[in-house]
Amino acid sequence: MRRVMHRYFRLFPSALPAALALALGVALAIAPAPAKAESAQAATPGSGTKAVIELFTSQGCSACPPADAFLNELSTHDDLIVLSLPVDYWDYLGWKDTLAQPENTARQRAYAAVRGDGKVYTPQMVVNGHGHYVGSNRHKISSLLATAHLPVAVSLSRTHKRLNVEIGAGTLPKDGMVTVRLVTFLKKVEVPIRSGENRGRTLTYRNVVLDNEPIGMWDGKAMKLALPTEAVMEGPGKGCAIILQLESDKGPGRILGAGTLRAEAQG
Repeated sequence: MRRVMHRYFRLFPSALPAALALALGVALAIAPAPAKAESAQAATPGSGTKAVIELFTSQGCSACPPADAFLNELSTHDDLIVLSLPVDYWDYLGWKDTLAQPENTARQRAYAAVRGDGKVYTPQMVVNGHGHYVGSNRHKISSLLATAHLPVAVSLSRTHKRLNVEIGAGTLPKDGMVTVRLVTFLKKVEVPIRSGENRGRTLTYRNVVLDNEPIGMWDGKAMKLALPTEAVMEGPGKGCAIILQLESDKGPGRILGAGTLRAEAQG
């Protein structure tokens, strides 16, 4: 279903919001002002995000735990959005990654295709959809983050029933289209490893991606969206982020903006 929708969206990008609404069985609309009964429960929106860090990792990779630990540290920074994307191509080493998704592997390879360098490895940290280094190389990653900047403001807030998304205005890139993506994740997962290169270790992962789906297009103008909280964040320990990303036929490119709920709001 997801692959069919993805191909359809590339051919008919204007159908994104309606298609998502049908898939969720709910309405996706320009957000009106929250009702008074809900406003008292509204959470403080996240703001000032300067970077999205995607860590491509694997439970079967002996070099990955230091990068996982570094990502855990970075997750405490309010101006960063960190995401763990476990891949499946090391499963043959004696331990099948319990969190891996083929979509994560495909995303990592698509990044390499867009960059044109063909570099696919673990642990790999990709910053703002472009720059990348070995995820345990704190010096190199810190250098990337020192100059990281997202030009488009994105903020989220929530009430009991509504997740409100606000995207600011900005300059629309001339190449490719800009997709609004909804990313859902598990905020913390601990996994005991019973075999393979990390046998005997219990590894902790932050913001493990569950889904990364397009929900609309950005045309350079300010926009607001409203999503049903229950459909987006159903179940304990879940969080979400909105990512504004340049995309082409090859795959995902630079990230222009991103927002998430603060830790206390994701609760």
